[in-house]
Amino acid sequence: MRPVAGLDCHSATIGDGSGFDLVLLHGYAMQGADFAPFAQSLGVPGRYFFPDAPVRVPGGGHSWWPIDQERRMQSLADGPRDFAQQDPPGRVAARATLEQFIDGIRGDDASRPLVLGGFSQGGMLAADYTVQSDAPIAGLVLLSSSRIAASDWKARRHRLSGLPVFVSHGRRDLDLAFSAGEALHDFAREAGARTVWCPFDGGHETPLNVWRELRRFLKALGTVPGRQA
Repeated sequence: MRPVAGLDCHSATIGDGSGFDLVLLHGYAMQGADFAPFAQSLGVPGRYFFPDAPVRVPGGGHSWWPIDQERRMQSLADGPRDFAQQDPPGRVAARATLEQFIDGIRGDDASRPLVLGGFSQGGMLAADYTVQSDAPIAGLVLLSSSRIAASDWKARRHRLSGLPVFVSHGRRDLDLAFSAGEALHDFAREAGARTVWCPFDGGHETPLNVWRELRRFLKALGTVPGRQA
């Protein structure tokens, strides 16, 4: 583990490191180490980065923006959620943190395609960054996630046109509603993205069959050039 732009980061190089740079953002109350072992199991040549979010969560783990624990528990008590109409406090700051991190790992060499993804809250940030920034992105991976700030995203949906996007979600997800995952996929597809939709019979997780489909998605990307806005 090493610090990059102020974030602790686990990284791995698969093969000779050619191919893409993949940044995968963990979910709420998790850490980069939770996903780092999957770089080897994916086995697709490239450089993989798994940063820890900057906000520490009481009880362990990290968060990409501050979360009110009491409100979160009350919200969960009402059933699986869809954050499409919410604009999380700290969203803009989280995007800036992610941008600094990406600049830190790529430095002066941005020749590799950049694939950005995340699980749950990490997926929300990955999608928000892709939609709101003008950075060239070659692929987007959204695991058990949801839209946020939907009106802002709608105004920038052209950013997804032609972009390969992988979306997975569990039909029995008790945290983020399956319908939220469906709506996330539909948003990307209707924006013109080249989507891969991977629903599964499970909860708020990333099971083996999703990793297998993600491996196919990453292999299919090949050396897709980064897009310009």
